[in-house]
Amino acid sequence: MNQNNNQNKKFYIATAIAYSSKQPHLGNDIDPVYADAIARFKRMCGYDVFFSTGTDEHGQKIEEIAEKAGVTPKESADKITGMIYNTYKRLNISFDKFIRTTDDEHVESVKKIFTKFYENGDIYKKYYAGPYCVPCESFYTATQVKESGGFCPDCGEQLREAKEEAYYLKLSKYQEKLEKYMEESPDFLLPVQRKREMLNNFITPRLQDLCVSRSTVKWGVPVEFDPGHVIYVWIDALSNYITTLGYNPSNREQPELFNKYWSCDLHVIGKDIMRFHSIYWIAMLWELGLELPKQILGHPWLLFGDEKMSKSKGNVVYSDNMIDKFGTDSVRYYLLAEMPFDKDFSFTYANFLRRYNADLVNTLSNLVNRTVVMTEKYFGGVIPNPDNFENIDEDLKETVITKTGEYAALMNEYKISEAIGEILAILYRANKYIDETEPWILAKDENKKDRLGTVLYNLLESIRISGILLSPIMPETSAKIFAQINTDVTEYETAFEFGGLKSGIKVNKAEAIFMRLDEKKTLAELE
Repeated sequence: MNQNNNQNKKFYIATAIAYSSKQPHLGNDIDPVYADAIARFKRMCGYDVFFSTGTDEHGQKIEEIAEKAGVTPKESADKITGMIYNTYKRLNISFDKFIRTTDDEHVESVKKIFTKFYENGDIYKKYYAGPYCVPCESFYTATQVKESGGFCPDCGEQLREAKEEAYYLKLSKYQEKLEKYMEESPDFLLPVQRKREMLNNFITPRLQDLCVSRSTVKWGVPVEFDPGHVIYVWIDALSNYITTLGYNPSNREQPELFNKYWSCDLHVIGKDIMRFHSIYWIAMLWELGLELPKQILGHPWLLFGDEKMSKSKGNVVYSDNMIDKFGTDSVRYYLLAEMPFDKDFSFTYANFLRRYNADLVNTLSNLVNRTVVMTEKYFGGVIPNPDNFENIDEDLKETVITKTGEYAALMNEYKISEAIGEILAILYRANKYIDETEPWILAKDENKKDRLGTVLYNLLESIRISGILLSPIMPETSAKIFAQINTDVTEYETAFEFGGLKSGIKVNKAEAIFMRLDEKKTLAELE
């Protein structure tokens, strides 16, 4: 596995941009955490990564929140965007660009994109009346809301009757082209069931033209040629993926950043907005004559009990509160280890604490701590030279190298929770190796000093490799592991060959990376 093969290969990854209406909760933060793990992995593999995220700051919801608070929409958006930005920083999100839809460059580009669509004859004006959802900023047909009893079929919010003049994008003209593209691109939408969901639920039943302006809302990007209208969320927010790279259709030539990184290699979004990205966004790119993204990953939902975590329902857990109590890496680890690739998962504090104690304390922290303590005790902290091998060592090595290869394959498929399972398998095997070799017994026999040194070297090397594999998942913890075993051999390619750790170097003082929590006591405090 040679990361140099990927040198100069670009990888552009983007999350859905967060809506600046309320403080983000743990479910909202899956997008940036998941994308960050992929971005860090790709950088580790030698890719030239551009990672974009940001905030969607226009629309009726923000206008109403600002009015209630007695501030301007921009002041309200600034406050919430500040919260989102700070949370992302606390979660160690390694973005290259944090775009806001209120950025001047974005606003100017969106105006030009809308005008281009209009000048091409792909936008027309008409009146629309029907059920409307403010949080989703969507009109729905009577058929769509028939079964939901007047509530939004997407978010469950009470619908309002609305009537207004609006511009529409001729989405229906892409019916056949979109069906054909979906059928011919089996890996375009991830997981695989997303393609069938989009075809069966939205595309095959016939595409409707898309409302792309509002005349009853003032807080948004104004239409250049018709100032009574503001550009609707779909063109405004979705365009961020190209405006973040400096795209503007009025430019004679696009900037170097856009030419280098477009198209997007991976969109990381929630499954509930797959329709907007796999249908609306694709049609917009065709309208602009731009290359389509290579893949769109619609991750599952984080549930609270049996319900989707929702700010409007109040059943939310906030990342900032979890970080205050348990630390950044434990929150990242829980989200990434617990979330399956293709089905929803449920958050409970009890499950979080079980994961924390079982995986991070018992399996990882104890292994590192015990090994470093034994190295200090039996070899004065100096990493021994391995030269007395037995068959059991080969079994450990084989497990480490095999699981490392399986981890790499899973990470390349974005199956992060399964990849973490491979790291745990290495840690489990190393812990079992301690029980099998009994270093404390070997230490009592001076004639077995070489054997003891080999055992401890193998453990330290297993820890080093685990630290490399953990670095996209828990970057702070990975750095602590490397510091304790005092190694600078942290390149990804060195994880595929057992024996990269340098002997003769002194480890640093053993310190517990994670401390065990009393589950009953902590649960009582949380409640």
